[in-house]
Amino acid sequence: MTIGGIAVIARGVHRLTTDIDAAVRGDAVEIGALLQALATQEIVGRIPDVEAFGRTNLVLLLEHVPTRVPLDVSLAWTGFERDAISARSDARFGRVVVPMATAEDLVILKAVAGRPKDIEDVVGLLVLHRGIDLVRVRTCVAELAFLAEVPEIVEELERAIRRAGLQGF
Repeated sequence: MTIGGIAVIARGVHRLTTDIDAAVRGDAVEIGALLQALATQEIVGRIPDVEAFGRTNLVLLLEHVPTRVPLDVSLAWTGFERDAISARSDARFGRVVVPMATAEDLVILKAVAGRPKDIEDVVGLLVLHRGIDLVRVRTCVAELAFLAEVPEIVEELERAIRRAGLQGF
């Protein structure tokens, strides 16, 4: 499933990105086989021993050789991530249709990532997708913030919700 900037763009937010982010179920993929399959498409590790790094850090840092576009493939293990992969839907990006995280799940993923650009994405998604279930978003973000031991994530989400004009929700 596509996540990150490409998915945010596909869900309607105007922004730029220079990489591709994706997520696959960690329990449903064998890393070595995935790397071999990607290599047939000229996608290879952009660091030494990408497989060992991926096993330790749950992300494969890759690159498409002809274009030099970075590709980060997250190995999804949490219940939220598995649910997000199941809930994905196809979305058009340019001339291709690919599986993308829903706008609601992107809000959660971006809120947890918490970088300034991610928070801007949260605001943009909330402005464009008014039907997002904020109870679910708040619950998931609170759970993931607790697991990450970063309670400030919840406060930042609330600021983003207010900036999107949804303070009464």
